[in-house]
Amino acid sequence: MLRRGQKMQLICCLVLLAMGGIYFWMPSSNQMNSGYQNVQRALRRTYDQDGIGVEDVVANQPEIVAPPRPEHSVTTDYGPVTKDSPIIFIGGVPRSGTTLMRAMLDAHPDVRCGEETRVIPRILGLRAQWKRSEKEWNRLMQAGVTSDVINRAVSAFLLEVIAGHGKAAKRLCNKDPFTMKSAAYLNEIFPNAKYLFMIRDGRATVHSIITREVTITGFDLTSYRQSLEKWNTAISFMNEQCESVGDKCLKVKYEDLVLHPESMMRKILSFLEIEWDPSVLHHEEHIGKEISLSNVERSSDQVVKPVNVDALTKWVGAIPQDVISDMSEIAPMLEKLGYDPNANPPNYGKPDKIVEKKTDDIHRNANEWYHKAVQVVNDANRVERPDGIIPAVDKKKSQVAN
Repeated sequence: MLRRGQKMQLICCLVLLAMGGIYFWMPSSNQMNSGYQNVQRALRRTYDQDGIGVEDVVANQPEIVAPPRPEHSVTTDYGPVTKDSPIIFIGGVPRSGTTLMRAMLDAHPDVRCGEETRVIPRILGLRAQWKRSEKEWNRLMQAGVTSDVINRAVSAFLLEVIAGHGKAAKRLCNKDPFTMKSAAYLNEIFPNAKYLFMIRDGRATVHSIITREVTITGFDLTSYRQSLEKWNTAISFMNEQCESVGDKCLKVKYEDLVLHPESMMRKILSFLEIEWDPSVLHHEEHIGKEISLSNVERSSDQVVKPVNVDALTKWVGAIPQDVISDMSEIAPMLEKLGYDPNANPPNYGKPDKIVEKKTDDIHRNANEWYHKAVQVVNDANRVERPDGIIPAVDKKKSQVAN
């Protein structure tokens, strides 16, 4: 009998003989390539008879895609709210009439805008930061966080906030001024949304920002010149965003809305495809009822009052003369938007009779309107007194430089 070592030698020899036989009978690499090429030619002849090639067959194979997922939906008393809902977005540079616009729409029985959410423009800004950074965006894509995943997540977040932060309504509306910086992207994730772009004379906007101490990133509240330059940059970008979505965005001048509220609201409601309701002309009657106001928003104490002309020209005489002289160079968007940069005071037009009447009522009952405003914001120092003074900012007027 063979010893154990002899057995192992025999097994190794048999393995080597087997491998040698396989190598001997295996065709050379040239032969293999030739055979593969023959198969390709045979396939080409077969498919070419039908007028197509192998490449066409491969190219026409269906892509493997992930199974579709249901769209995010928020259940309300008026049915589901989805990315395809006709949401209304109100935006513009702060202090341009966005709060007045939302209050007038909130007076309509079919619409709910509500207070500023504050979080929506931040989420949109965060996504914009990722997109601007090639490194960060590539990192997200490599992790499988694709544009589609991000869009679904952002739209779901926005839908939850818009639908959930107030009462249900047939038409939901969001008023966060800086959302207008993201109109093109919002149009991508909400294809049926519409946009109201509030525009106001930049001199009046900046005067209001400074005198009411509205903190906006990048604005120097001690300088009219610098703040007007910042306004020009912001309004220019928002204007481009509005125009990028075409007829889904309506430009609304604050001055026109104040001077001619009925004709403007009829135009706005028609644009939004909402039936006319005269309640939108009397939003002050709905404050504390259908319309809730935030006591921290800077415009709340003003929209307590009916539409009036008092705020149109408060900036006249407040802006330093050297800034007035350079206005066309500092803020070229004024002229582009239809304002005369050299008109001081400007002529915005004659108010409708109803506006004149309501403005007179505010003047005759100044103390009553003042106390209503104080009740809303719960801070008398923030409310303009009948003598035109805002106590909290009056002492700082002398600090404003050019």
